Amino acid sequence: MSRLLIFGLGYTAERIAAALRAQGWRVDATGSAGNLAFGDRAAVAAALADATQVLSSVPPAEGSDPVLDAFGDGLAGKWLGYLSSTGVYGDAQGAWVDEASPTGGGRRSARAESDARWLDLGARVFRLPGIYGPGRSALERVRTGKANRIDLPGQVFSRIHVDDIVSGVVAGIERNAPSGAYNLADDLPCSQNAVIEEAARLLGLEPPPMLTLEEADLSPMARGFYAENRRVANGKAKRLLDWRPLYPTYREGLAAIMARA
Repeated sequence: MSRLLIFGLGYTAERIAAALRAQGWRVDATGSAGNLAFGDRAAVAAALADATQVLSSVPPAEGSDPVLDAFGDGLAGKWLGYLSSTGVYGDAQGAWVDEASPTGGGRRSARAESDARWLDLGARVFRLPGIYGPGRSALERVRTGKANRIDLPGQVFSRIHVDDIVSGVVAGIERNAPSGAYNLADDLPCSQNAVIEEAARLLGLEPPPMLTLEEADLSPMARGFYAENRRVANGKAKRLLDWRPLYPTYREGLAAIMARA
C-alpha cells in the first residue's frame, strides 16, 4: 500500500489527503487535524520510516524549516513534495515569472531558503500563489464587508483554486514527476479588484469603494502583498505533469464556490 506522510494538515493539505485516501492510500499527518503530534518524535519517525511519499506544507519559522531541521535525516529515498509560495520570486513589476526566474529577492526570504533546501534534497516544490476555495475566497470577504478595492493601476496577481493544487500535487505523485519546482497557478493573472468585483456581481452586491493604500489601513502583511506585482507562468506543470486547472480563471472558480453554497 502507498503511504503518504503529510507534515502540516491545513486547508490545502487536508484536501490532498482526502483525494489520496479516496484512492486507497494510507495517509498519516501532523497538525491539529492529523493523527500525529509533530512534537511526538518517536511516532512521527515511525510514520516517516513507513512512508513511501512525504509532503510538507509547514512554512518556515524564524528562518529555519521545522520539518527539515527535525526529520531531515529520515527523508532519504522518499518521494518528497513541498508546498512553497510564488512569493519566492519577489516583485517582477508585473512581468511573467517561471521556474527559471531568480528567487530570494523578495520579502519572503525565509520561504525562499526553505524552497531551496527542499530542492537540494530532490523534492518536487510546488510554488503556489494566492490560494482560494470554499470558505476562503473573495465571496466571503465581500459578504462580510472585509473586501478592499485598492487604487493601484497596473497591479496584478496570480491565484489558484485549492482543487487545482490538489490535482497538481496528485499528478506529481502519480506520475513520479522529475524533482524541481512547479508553479501551480491559473491562466489569468489579474488585479485583486477584478476578483472582488466579480464576487460582488455573483452576490448581487455593490463592490466596495475604491481606496488608496493609506485609506485602506491594511495590516503590514497585507501591505506587503500589494508591494509585489507579478504574473506566474504555469507552462512547466502543464508539460511535465499533464496538468490543467479545472478553474482556469477566477470567474470559473468563484462560480463553482457559489454553486456549492
